[in-house]
Amino acid sequence: MRKTLILTLLLAACSTQSQDAIARGAARSTVTKIVVDRFPGAPVEPVLDCVIDNASATQIYALAADTIGGPTESSIQIVADVVQKPETITCLSTTGLAAVLSGAGA
Repeated sequence: MRKTLILTLLLAACSTQSQDAIARGAARSTVTKIVVDRFPGAPVEPVLDCVIDNASATQIYALAADTIGGPTESSIQIVADVVQKPETITCLSTTGLAAVLSGAGA
C-alpha cells in the first residue's frame, strides 16, 4: 500500500505522457526480474517489449508499484496473464521465443 502511495504521489506531479513513460520504465524493472527468474535463457528485451506493449494500464501501474519492493506473487501472476494474451503470444512468436511460450504458465 505504501509503495503504491509513493508511486501515485510521484506520478501526480507529471504530465500524462511523463506518467506513462515513468510507469512503463518502472514496470520494465519488475518484469525484467520476473523474466530472468521464470524464463532463464530467454532473450530479455524481446520478452519485455511484448509484455509491456500488451499489458493494460492497470497492469503497468501494478507492476510499476512492485519496483520498489521487488516482484510479488501478484506481479508474477500479472506477467503470466499478459504472456498468455493472444496479442502477446503473437508478439512472442514473431520474435522466436517458443521456449517462453511453452513455459507461459510456469
